[in-house]
Order: sequence, then C-alpha cells, then structure tokens
Amino acid sequence: MDSDKKISSAVINRLPRYFRYLGDLLESDITRISSKELSAKMNITASQIRQDLNNFGGFGQQGYGYNVEYLYNEIKKILGLDKFYNMIVVGGGNIGQALVNYTNFEKRGFVIKAVFDVNPRLVGMTIRGVGVYDVDQMEDFVKNNNIDVAILTLPRSQAVKVAKNLAKWGIKGIWNFSHVDLQVSEDVVVENVHLTDSLMTLLYKINEMYSEESDLHQLHQGLPVRPVMQDTEEEQQNE
Repeated sequence: MDSDKKISSAVINRLPRYFRYLGDLLESDITRISSKELSAKMNITASQIRQDLNNFGGFGQQGYGYNVEYLYNEIKKILGLDKFYNMIVVGGGNIGQALVNYTNFEKRGFVIKAVFDVNPRLVGMTIRGVGVYDVDQMEDFVKNNNIDVAILTLPRSQAVKVAKNLAKWGIKGIWNFSHVDLQVSEDVVVENVHLTDSLMTLLYKINEMYSEESDLHQLHQGLPVRPVMQDTEEEQQNE
C-alpha cells in the first residue's frame, strides 16, 4: 500500500465488516471466495469490494477470487489487530462494567488493565478480575503501565477535562461513550460513539417504511402493517 495514499473514512469503516465476515468464513472452513459471493453475504457490490481492497494492494487473483485466510490476516494487519493494546475504562457504571465483561476484547488483542471511578462504593471492587481504582491514581497508572487507549463512559460534564488530561499523560486513543464530541490534541485519535444515533437511524427507517399515518397507528397498536413498496419500472410505465 502506498503510505502517502489517503484512504477514505468510508473504506476504513468497512474494514471491520470485511474482517468479521472473513472470520465467519474461516470458522465455516471456507478457503476461498469471489467478490461476487462476498458481495451477496455483505450486501455490498462486488465492484465496491474490489475498489476497497485495491486501496491496500488488491489481494485477489482473477479466476480464483480471494484466499480467505490470507485476506483475513492481511486485513488484521491493516487494522492493527496483530498487536496487543493496553486499555483503561474511565467510569465504572453500567456501560463501563458491560465493556469490561465483554470477553471478545481479549480475543482481538485489547487488554483492559484497570477501571477508574470517583464513586467510593465502586473503588476497590473487581470486575471480571479487573480492579476499580480511584481517579486520583489514574495519572500514575497511565504513565507506568504503557496504556494505549482510554474508554470514557462518564458524564459529559467530566469528559472534556478527563480527555485533556489523558492526552497530556500520553494516551494514544480515546474511545468516547460520553454524550459529547471530544476534540483533543492532534496526536490523540478520538472515536466518538453515540449509542442513540444508531437507534434514531433505525426509527427513521421504520417511519420511512411505514409512512402512512394509519400504518403508524396500526404499528403502535401492535397490528400487522404492509410495508411501503417501491413501484416497479413496469408499473410506473403503465400508469
């Protein structure tokens, strides 16, 4: 891959999907797949798949398709999943505890080393073997334990100050679940996650599909509703 080539965010956002689907194929003992077959599984056009992968060298062979294991391992390297990352969680509430309890992180090389919180009722407990510490200990812990990523699951009123401190202490990335879009120094990568955004997108699609007011009324009553169907080209010509 040309190191000077700028990869679009849309392509980058699709890479984890490729990685996930290829992993499923490996588990099913599928050794090779064409872009057309992968397209049918992922609901992405075959040409889009080829364009995306060509950004990184292509990986496919004409008449053969893609070697699933090879492509899986190459995307793993591109995503940086061939390394281990030390992480901390800042905020030991429901979301923070749920993330610590998510065992797939370790399988991907993400190691949660500690949780930090201001609540004295949480400090001193362990979550799946991970200790919860007072936030006053966070600076020393980050500096002395080679922490790469901080996961923020704390109120928005505290998130900005905490993020700035983490950047100052040498954190490389922040995965932010607080209800605010964070911006810190340029040498720290921030991924802002708003859980309700995905839900609102779902609701928009529901309202678009069931657009008639009577349909929405039936939907609210738990009654079956016929989805709005697009007219076919033939039907449009006959009108």
